[in-house]
Amino acid sequence: MNKNKDMVLTSVKLPEKLFEDFKVNCIKNKFSIQKLTERSMYLYMTNPEFKKEIHNVLDTFFTGSSEN
Repeated sequence: MNKNKDMVLTSVKLPEKLFEDFKVNCIKNKFSIQKLTERSMYLYMTNPEFKKEIHNVLDTFFTGSSEN
């Protein structure tokens, strides 16, 4: 079975400085935005405390967005 067959390609705009810092951190820790996204989405859907914490973070501070 082709693992990519059931995958959805998406894109997001991120603040450049935030993403650059994230990439450096990922290299140091052998982590990826793919892993972060999948794990974060899973926790968001399955862990009420994680979901609550995410909603309580300063509404996307770096982008200035205040959408919920």
